[in-house]
Amino acid sequence: MRTLKTQRIRTIIAAVVFVFLAAGLIAGLSVGTLSGFGWDTFSLLCPLGALASMIAAKTMIPRAVVSLVIMLALIFVFGRVFCSWVCPTMLIERVKGFFRSPKRRKELAEAKSTEVKAVSEQELAALKGGHACGACGACKPAPRGKVDSRHAVLGGALLSTAVFGFPVFCLVCPVGLSFATVLVLWQGFAHGDATWGMIIIPAMLVIELFFLRKWCSHFCPLSALMNLVGRFSRTFVPVIDDAKCLETAKGASCSRCAEVCEADINLRHLAFGERTLADCTRCRNCADACPTGAISFPVLSRGAAGSRTTAGVGAGAETPALVLDEEALAE
Repeated sequence: MRTLKTQRIRTIIAAVVFVFLAAGLIAGLSVGTLSGFGWDTFSLLCPLGALASMIAAKTMIPRAVVSLVIMLALIFVFGRVFCSWVCPTMLIERVKGFFRSPKRRKELAEAKSTEVKAVSEQELAALKGGHACGACGACKPAPRGKVDSRHAVLGGALLSTAVFGFPVFCLVCPVGLSFATVLVLWQGFAHGDATWGMIIIPAMLVIELFFLRKWCSHFCPLSALMNLVGRFSRTFVPVIDDAKCLETAKGASCSRCAEVCEADINLRHLAFGERTLADCTRCRNCADACPTGAISFPVLSRGAAGSRTTAGVGAGAETPALVLDEEALAE
């Protein structure tokens, strides 16, 4: 699989942000971390941390309210862009991928490719046969969002905060643990301040990101919160140009966009994907991988990315949805 050009840029940006904040933490500068950062009178909290803080205090906290409003507004406009461009867990995933054997990388890539291509071929066959009973992605409406295990963790995080009177999840948040690991290791090796934290904190981080498979898509409550807000976002979401897409323009199975999506979104066949556009991280992997350049990220999207309403399978072909519309007009 060829290297995605934007992926390197994202990795560099996330690494620079992490190193800058980690260096500030070690040097004792008041810049904070990604869980709560700022300078002088300007400061912002993580949206989940801000919400949990107010639940724990059972009162409205001005700083938390301002942080929550700003963060939710950014999520509404840019979706889960934090996850693919800034979050340190993304860097750890890159490290995990780097140390995988070439054989294992090939196995994972082939497994995902086989899965998404099966969906593509199934729908193409249904469309070519004029099938329109609702069993294929062309007939199914693209789902706006799904409830999954992350939302259960989000509910548990907020409930535990209300019960115990403090943000419990903040103690195990991998973003905070990443910076805490840097700090305790620095204090241990640079100043001889060895504590149990040198073992416990990195161990918790390893358990969450190495042993809990797909932390970001199965467990992360912050991801769940972003998903709830992202369901209403219509800006900078990926859109497919049916005139260029291999599947709609030439009737050829492709699914390259689904194979490279880090959020497990099947962009061409949204109804079959494990996730919906509410989870789009704007990583641009799909646009980079598309062999015909059919995918773009317009400022404002006017339609669902995976819908087939104006282009058919093969040149000049009609989709079942379009055929049904014409029949209805004739009646």
